[in-house]
Amino acid sequence: MSNSQYETFGLTATPYAPYEPYAPYEPYGPYGPYESYEDPEPYADGSPGSPPDGPVGPPGGSGDTYRPAYEEALADRTTQVFRATLLSQAPTEPQLPRQEYPQGPMVAPTDPLDPLDPLDAVDPVGAEAATAELRTGGRAQARRAARRAPRRRGLTERADPLRRLLPQALVVAFLAGGTSAFVASDKAVELTVDGKPRTLHTFADDVSELLRGEGVRVGPHDVVAPAPGTPLTSGDEVAVHYGRPVHLTLDGHRRRVWTTAATVDGALEQLGVRAEGAYLSASRSRPIGREGLALDVRTERTVTIMADGRARTIRTNAATVAEAVEEAGITLRNQDTTSVPSGSFPRDGQTVSVMRITGSREIREEAIPFEVTRTNDPSLFRGTEVVDRAGEPGTRRVLYLLRTVNGVKERPRRMGAEVVREPRAQVVRVGTKPRPDSVKGADHLNWSGLAACESGGRPAAVDASGNYGGLYQFDTHTWRSLGGSGRPQDAPATEQTMRAKKLYVRRGATPWPHCGARLHG
Repeated sequence: MSNSQYETFGLTATPYAPYEPYAPYEPYGPYGPYESYEDPEPYADGSPGSPPDGPVGPPGGSGDTYRPAYEEALADRTTQVFRATLLSQAPTEPQLPRQEYPQGPMVAPTDPLDPLDPLDAVDPVGAEAATAELRTGGRAQARRAARRAPRRRGLTERADPLRRLLPQALVVAFLAGGTSAFVASDKAVELTVDGKPRTLHTFADDVSELLRGEGVRVGPHDVVAPAPGTPLTSGDEVAVHYGRPVHLTLDGHRRRVWTTAATVDGALEQLGVRAEGAYLSASRSRPIGREGLALDVRTERTVTIMADGRARTIRTNAATVAEAVEEAGITLRNQDTTSVPSGSFPRDGQTVSVMRITGSREIREEAIPFEVTRTNDPSLFRGTEVVDRAGEPGTRRVLYLLRTVNGVKERPRRMGAEVVREPRAQVVRVGTKPRPDSVKGADHLNWSGLAACESGGRPAAVDASGNYGGLYQFDTHTWRSLGGSGRPQDAPATEQTMRAKKLYVRRGATPWPHCGARLHG
């Protein structure tokens, strides 16, 4: 209506207040979690109050819009661990002093702790309405008046949410830092135990701590790569190879060795054993368990066999010389043998000779010597021996082996013996009587009786053999040992008697075993 129309009806026209332009548009700031509000205060007339515009919440949407993200952050396990500590250290929102504005539009004081928000002013229209309600109806009505007043999308709308979100943002920052440190100590490591890999997450600082945590025990024969004590980082690979005992017989030599290989082929490679052409007691693909196994290996060797005037060189992994000779195509017959024991292990580069043997057996008779038994006789002069019984040798049969090796005869080898006749011992009397000092000591003897017994008392007598002659039947050797010359039967009888007495002084009556007793008769 125009002013003239107002005047027509008797009304006084009040001009409109000057138009205030809107503040420049600013986007909404972040909002904190949903907060519950107190029940609205009753209206001035005492009736239950309810905000006319619905539940109060963050501008642009209800509190439920922001609840899921907040609850998701709280559900994180790491956030739960540090939440209590960090919240207790989070700064609290400063309490601004209450100020009175008795007249004019209400303008909030500058927040000294928020340099980014120096003009936290409320809408002047809303402030004026709120001031009027506060004067007439109390705080609740003032709040409702402020809500009904038009709002601007400016600094007024984001002041409260920013102030409310500030401590929560600090908490989230602290939690994010703690979570980053917590995640940084978690490492993704690939652990391979005896060829079985698995990826795991660990907080261990080094390899030893990782193995202890996983219950992996290692011994002195086990191999760990990298070595125990090596620091761990995310993405590292740790391998554990258990040691396995192998009772190895290599070319006849037995020993116990350790290997981390899982198969026989891998163990041979680790031990540096040449497997090409070798004999193996187990297949090369056979797995080796933690308990180990026994393995017999015979490598290929060069052996030369000499037989029948010809040399044969072969490559063999035979266990004995006999097997190597057989592989060379040589047959041993009857008594044939080799220069080294046939059951011995053939060595690399060894030369073995085959000996062709032919042999026979021969029985020979041999004499067994008799024993001599001596007894003392005081009637005979010392040095005189008288044979009472002549000894007789025995007889035995001896078996000999006659061999010819490669055409050459060997010395006969005695194989055994059998006694055919036992020998008979000879009995001898040995004189102990002292000898006379001179020939005169023999003068009292009966020399004529001795001469009569020996030669019939004839000085020129000679026995039938022609070896003995004279009165006392001297042989030439004895006659000359007594100082005589020529033949005894050619000497005079007195000389023969003198020489006989000298013989008696030396040997007693022994030289006349059959007639010597006549000397004392």
